[in-house]
Amino acid sequence: MRISDVARHAGVSPSTVSYVLSGKRSISETTRRRVLDSIDALGYRPHAGARSLASRRSNVLALVVPLREDVHVPVAMRFAVSVVTAARAHDHDVLLLTQGEGPAGLHRVAGSAMVDGIVVMDVETDDARVPVLRSLDLPSVLIGVPADTEGLTCVDLDFAAAGAACVHHLADLGHRDIAFVGQPASVYERRTGFAERTLTGFEAAALERGVRATSHPCDPAGARELVAGLVRDRPGLTGLIVHNEASLAPLLDAFADHGRVPPEISVVALGSLPPGAPDLTRVELPAEELGARAVSLLMDLIDDPGRAEVTLLEPRVVPGRSTAPPTG
Repeated sequence: MRISDVARHAGVSPSTVSYVLSGKRSISETTRRRVLDSIDALGYRPHAGARSLASRRSNVLALVVPLREDVHVPVAMRFAVSVVTAARAHDHDVLLLTQGEGPAGLHRVAGSAMVDGIVVMDVETDDARVPVLRSLDLPSVLIGVPADTEGLTCVDLDFAAAGAACVHHLADLGHRDIAFVGQPASVYERRTGFAERTLTGFEAAALERGVRATSHPCDPAGARELVAGLVRDRPGLTGLIVHNEASLAPLLDAFADHGRVPPEISVVALGSLPPGAPDLTRVELPAEELGARAVSLLMDLIDDPGRAEVTLLEPRVVPGRSTAPPTG
């Protein structure tokens, strides 16, 4: 379907159809309505260039996705799919950028006018991209919260509250010796915001409740060795908080090899459970809601660039069969 077909159907010139689409010239309401009716009747979809002329928008959003060795890809893809789905509901497509492109990638898309706004994932506490985002004449939303949020719009799970909620759940059951198994060490070394805030919440709640608590970075390859050390050195350990989707199954398998299966050792998982996982007590990671919220906030910013806000979703402990009062 071409613009000339619409013009023929409406009984006007192709240039008149172009003017209706672009708004560059004043067209009588009668003629405009006739053209729009023909567009609807023929199912004509204007070329992206014509749409952008009319709206001064590209109808494209950029999404910066983390692609690193220590990123759990299934979780990252849940966020990406949720952003793409929400963007399509707003008639926008999504351009993917990798985290490795860094500030240069942000400058590139902003300078080319390819996108109407940017969604940034995997935010670090002192993220080098934040000053760039503030300097760009382009709306942005962060899925994550840096240390300095002035002038930024951010949305995330309240990870500090999530870490604390896991401790309180175990302490309320009577556990007094617990361990926190977190992200790979490299995630903490680069000060990734969600990991730091979860650990901070865990440590604060453990101090408040007076429980013995230690924290341990972990990757799947090191899960078995970590469990062997915990079993050897912590005979009184009765509670485990796991903030590491990729290592969850290896950790459970390793504890089972030592004859300890939930709820003999109570386990709380912070994050999404993999397919086929047992019914664990957990704090869900609301990736779909966070992606949709980020797009909604970005669309608001596109219409009203002066807004800035930080939205933290409240965590909720979902009881499963993996936690119970300690025995003995």
